[in-house]
Amino acid sequence: MTTTTSTTSTTGTAPGRVAIVTGASSGIGLQSAERLAADGLAVVAVYASNDRAANEVVEGITAAGGTAIAVKADVADEVQMGEVFATAERVYGGVDVVVNAAGVMILKPVVDFDLADLDRMHRTNIRGSFVVAQLAARTVRPGGAVIAFSTSVVRLALPTYAAYTASKGAVDAMTLVLAKELRGRDVTVNTVAPGPTATPLFLDGKDEATVERMAKMNPIERLGTPDDIAEVVSFLAGPGRWVNGQTLYVNGGMA
Repeated sequence: MTTTTSTTSTTGTAPGRVAIVTGASSGIGLQSAERLAADGLAVVAVYASNDRAANEVVEGITAAGGTAIAVKADVADEVQMGEVFATAERVYGGVDVVVNAAGVMILKPVVDFDLADLDRMHRTNIRGSFVVAQLAARTVRPGGAVIAFSTSVVRLALPTYAAYTASKGAVDAMTLVLAKELRGRDVTVNTVAPGPTATPLFLDGKDEATVERMAKMNPIERLGTPDDIAEVVSFLAGPGRWVNGQTLYVNGGMA
């Protein structure tokens, strides 16, 4: 897969802080990109395949007065992601925040799970998380933040989620280790673990009864929204400097 870049940005002086957001063409990644741009960061919106959606993200950010470019890349490909980081440094001068919201979710009981699907999901969710974390560890400037994504289902242990939660448990395991490895760098490392959130990734393949049941699993009795999650991303990327090495369960009070 060839990395391509489309660029749209506001004119004026170079921005002070820069964020790379993967999975930025839809769902939580999209909302996180928009929120960070609204917070004043220049955003490099990384997407896997949907050129039109990615360009719409950039257009929406710039129409609101923000600064953004879109870059196509596979998060599990270290060469392509290396180009993403190089582009951020070339266009904006550096990287301060990395949000890895790209992910694949395939649900099936263990007994029926296709191992090719297991390999595909783990390639994105584990290898991709490691590639992005490695590049972030080499690049993010002091005062910056690395934010990964897991899932609240790691604790809930729901049927059909074994392969997915295994991939996300690996992300949880990396978080505190990387935070400790970056000692003295003034770079925080955290993971956000949403509960059921109204995104295409979550809603795909679920009937109305299942969605309704899962919406009522938390005391607030609704699904989360991408904006709920982006608010936490904004906190970790900005004022949340004393939160480090943590997995934050953002789920409305679900167990």
